[in-house]
Amino acid sequence: MMMQTRAVFLFEAPMNEDPYSALGLKKEASDDEVKKAYRKIARTCHPDLNPEDKNAEARFKAASAAYDLLKDPEVRARFDRGEIDPSGAERQERQYYRQYAENPDSPYGRGQRFDDTFGDNGDPADFFADLLRRRGQASAGAQGFSAPGPDQRYSMEVSFMDAAKGAKTRITLPNGGSLEVKIPQGTADGQTIRLRGKGGVGFGDGPPGNALVTMSVRPHEVFRRDGDDIVMSLPISIDEAVLGGKVEAPTVDGTVKLKIPKGASAGQVLRLRGRGLKPAGAVKRGDQRVELRIEMPPEIDEELAEFMESWSKKNSYDPRRGMKI
Repeated sequence: MMMQTRAVFLFEAPMNEDPYSALGLKKEASDDEVKKAYRKIARTCHPDLNPEDKNAEARFKAASAAYDLLKDPEVRARFDRGEIDPSGAERQERQYYRQYAENPDSPYGRGQRFDDTFGDNGDPADFFADLLRRRGQASAGAQGFSAPGPDQRYSMEVSFMDAAKGAKTRITLPNGGSLEVKIPQGTADGQTIRLRGKGGVGFGDGPPGNALVTMSVRPHEVFRRDGDDIVMSLPISIDEAVLGGKVEAPTVDGTVKLKIPKGASAGQVLRLRGRGLKPAGAVKRGDQRVELRIEMPPEIDEELAEFMESWSKKNSYDPRRGMKI
């Protein structure tokens, strides 16, 4: 089944916006604080949950851009050193173009100073436009200017089940276009999917860049992920704990029968082999770990109270033995 999802183009955030401010953090924030701040904003300001609130949408986009930059320690360190700007683009010195033009090995420079053409405040876009024009005028044997197009980064939120089982979705881009995205089975929170050739247009004969889509997996009300395992808590009744038996337990593939041993304790963990996740490249599928939780009946009637009182007099035991200090 094909879904339609709105994508957040990470470069939509204002270029001069401090990513730490977008997440409401200080520069000294830990990696865990960065992740928690982004999750909080994603829950409260996601445009699909607040379609009428333009401020919420803008804040979500800014936070997504900031998180994409700061979640990688190496990229974050480069930003902190001033090597890249808030969009992730390299900060290059203006002299770069002058040096390129003056390089005698350049098929376009040939020693000519481009700053004489454009002035000290020349627009880099004019510089590349002139390079492309000169390409057509280059003599035989001169190398043409070509380069891959820029990568374009997006952020999208997916459900736990789609991430676990895999799915296809079509995301709507800020410019009105769309991309089909295949969500691989076992996709992890923060994982980036590369769509080759779906980025910016290449320079000259260069190929287009790639689209990089970073996944944010929504928490599930029952399941949570631990590596390739799925973990859940399963409530059982007093009689099921005492007598044992088979009960229904949910998995990402549907409901299965789980055998409860006699005398099961709260907190006891049972394992469903091969019911976890199998990301791309994994040799085998993970397991599902089921932690038992004993639920008391909604009411303790007189019959149950009398039985327990009578039973405890004959079968008293101390469940907290060994805990005394």
